[in-house]
Amino acid sequence: MAPSTILLRSQRISALRHLPVHDFLAPALLTPSPRRLLSTTTPRPAEPVETTTPFSSSPPPPPGTNTTAPGPTAGKKRKPLTQAQRDYLSSALRVNQAGELAAVLIYTYQSPPILASHPHLRPLMKHMLDQEVGHFTTFNALIARHRVRPTALYPLWQVMASGLGWVTGVMGREAAMACTEAVETEIGGHYNEQIRHLLEMVSQWEAEGYEVGEELSTLIGTLRRIRDEELEHLDHALENDAKKAEPHWLLTGVIRAGCKGAIFLSERV
Repeated sequence: MAPSTILLRSQRISALRHLPVHDFLAPALLTPSPRRLLSTTTPRPAEPVETTTPFSSSPPPPPGTNTTAPGPTAGKKRKPLTQAQRDYLSSALRVNQAGELAAVLIYTYQSPPILASHPHLRPLMKHMLDQEVGHFTTFNALIARHRVRPTALYPLWQVMASGLGWVTGVMGREAAMACTEAVETEIGGHYNEQIRHLLEMVSQWEAEGYEVGEELSTLIGTLRRIRDEELEHLDHALENDAKKAEPHWLLTGVIRAGCKGAIFLSERV
């Protein structure tokens, strides 16, 4: 064999030896056999490695110490309601249910005579009635969930609210809107008082280091939403000539006085 041929063959063999061998091409050759990794001795657990924070003068925490920073509510407890607070919440749910019942009946009995002479108000009347039905449904669910006794004057409020709605509807659009103005003024103020009372209670708990439960926070949010929708109805009434009802001061004054009396009695009876 010629020397040049021998030299060329040796160069090819040397080049093949330096070629990279890929694992996916030859797994059986390059992957260690699992039999070689078996051992009859029990492996020792890895010892924790102590690390220190740079520029920290405090020693590292002992192994097993939870170094996670506590959350904002860690270590806080929930304060049980006092009997007075339970009574207040029961009273609030009871009177709110009664008030929303009255609102549903007022709009229900106002709508036929009003829409007969002012059909363009149908979307507005339906919108307000639908919202009141939603409020009533909400408080019905809360009453049932917390086993609160509804007001004993429930049948009386049914009759009076139905009559008020029908009479003001027959009197005309301005009188019906004045009725809404009077009712929503009292109801909006009443919800504001409840929200203010609950926020003061929550602030006191937080100052004492207690956690406020999600259920109470949700209730406050619900009251705020319903209050805002009631005040929206007040705005609609003013936009639709509630002030033009005759005599406005007498009509709204009587209705507001009736609302205050109904709230007072429903909270207690």
